[in-house]
Amino acid sequence: MEIDHVFICVRDHQQAADAMKSLGLSEGTPNVHPGQGTANRRFFFHNAFIELLHLTDEAQAQSPLTAPTRLFERLTCTDGVVSPFGICFRPCADNQAPTFTTWDYRPTYLPAGLKVDVGTACVSEPMWFFLSFAKRPDQAPAARAQPLEHRNEFHEITSVNVSSPHCHGASTAANSANLVDGFKLTQGEEHLITLEIDHGLHHRTHDFRPLLPMIINW
Repeated sequence: MEIDHVFICVRDHQQAADAMKSLGLSEGTPNVHPGQGTANRRFFFHNAFIELLHLTDEAQAQSPLTAPTRLFERLTCTDGVVSPFGICFRPCADNQAPTFTTWDYRPTYLPAGLKVDVGTACVSEPMWFFLSFAKRPDQAPAARAQPLEHRNEFHEITSVNVSSPHCHGASTAANSANLVDGFKLTQGEEHLITLEIDHGLHHRTHDFRPLLPMIINW
C-alpha cells in the first residue's frame, strides 16, 4: 500500500482553502458527494493530494448508509477526542489488497462495482480506508488531470505524520498503516497532521493552526 490522500474535516472550507492558496498551492476541482452529505476542496501533488472535507447535509451524513463511516462525528465534534483526519491508501502493485481488515462502503456517488474499503477503528484514530482503483494524480488521464504545478514549486508529499492524544492501544488498521513507507501515527497532545513536502529540502515550515490542524514542512 501507499498513501493516496489525506482528508481534514473543516467547518469553513473557504477560509481553509484560502489559507492553502496563500501558501502558493494551486487548487484542483472540488467534488460533491451525493447521498453522503459532504463535499470537498482538493489540492494535488504529483503523488497524492490533500482533501478539505466539509458537511453539506446532516440528514444524508447520518443516513443508514453513511452513518457507519462516522463521518458525521468527525465533521461536527469539537470535544478533542474525535480525529478530524482520514488517511486513504491505494495499491502500489496490481491486485494488491489492504493490509488491514475492512468493511465495504458503497456510497451512491461511486459507479456500480466500486467500493471504499474502510478499516475498523475508533473515531479517536483517523478514518483508515483503501481505494483499489486509485492512481497517482500524475497518472490521471487527460480528461481528469488536475493542476500539479504550484507557485511555491511543491512536487510530492514525502511523509505524513499524524499525532493523536488517544492512540494508546492503536487498532490493527493503525498498526498496519504505520508500516507504510512515509506514514506514522504518533502520540501527541492534540490532533495534528504534519506533511513533509519534497523531503523538507528547503527547511521551511508553515503552521496553519488554529484554522487547520496542519503543519507543512518543505
